[in-house]
Amino acid sequence: MATSSRRNPGTRRTPPSGMPASGPTALRVFDTNAVGVVRVTEAALPLLRRSPNPTVVTVSSSAGSFWATTNPDRPEYGMPALLYASSKAAATMLTLQYAKANPGIRFNAVEPGFTDTDMTAAMAGGRSPRDSARVIVRLATPGADGPTGTLQDEHGELPW
Repeated sequence: MATSSRRNPGTRRTPPSGMPASGPTALRVFDTNAVGVVRVTEAALPLLRRSPNPTVVTVSSSAGSFWATTNPDRPEYGMPALLYASSKAAATMLTLQYAKANPGIRFNAVEPGFTDTDMTAAMAGGRSPRDSARVIVRLATPGADGPTGTLQDEHGELPW
């Protein structure tokens, strides 16, 4: 049985496009989506180090990927999300850095796909949380030779 830590800070309280972001809003979003990764990881590290198959999955977003946000063929290209996207880029980088600093523990970030949640209630078209959870479960239950230091979606590793 793997010891797995799943982190999903997930706040998208970003000002609508066209409105300036404020320092207090930026602090709140980054505190949840990036600093939350540090808090949970640091709390879990002692247990993870004792696990025979330690795995950490950070629920991130391809909205924080340079590749996705600069690719006109991707939906993220046209999605203005100043603080959300920036904080998810930070969450993904933290995941990579934890992987480098802890070679005995697998750390991966996941893009779960557009999911129908309270956070996305104003946007139509999300898939069920059950469907989105499949990629999280796949990354949380790898074998000993599973990936580490990656950003993945349901199809595999994403450029970042």
